[in-house]
Amino acid sequence: MEKTTTLIGRLFLGHIFLISGIGKLAGYGATQAWMESMGVPGMLLPAVIALEIGGGAAVIVGWQARWAALALAGFSILAAAIFHNNFGDQMQMISFMKNVAIAGGLLFVFSFGPGSLSLDERRHGHRSSGQTVTHS
Repeated sequence: MEKTTTLIGRLFLGHIFLISGIGKLAGYGATQAWMESMGVPGMLLPAVIALEIGGGAAVIVGWQARWAALALAGFSILAAAIFHNNFGDQMQMISFMKNVAIAGGLLFVFSFGPGSLSLDERRHGHRSSGQTVTHS
């Protein structure tokens, strides 16, 4: 059960970034203008898209998952602070808290690894805790 729930957890955490990055590609100009209206240089958009799509996919498949999760956690906190800091607006406060909660889940992936159903596990032959798997 733990193998399956860890995989589902990674899928749930990673998909929001993957979909968001693809959406930013589809609406590139509008996203760039919105970023700039919030004081963020639009030239950062390609890096944001690469992080969201690449990091989201990496978390989902469990490849370099710890580092992808850490990068996405930092990104989530930064995005919350920059884009969702109007606590007088209930929707912005909810978005802020959502980003913080997602960052918390990603920090679990960073701390405990992607689990056994992951490319990292397959490549290294280690358990999520970092212990080597022994075969009898």
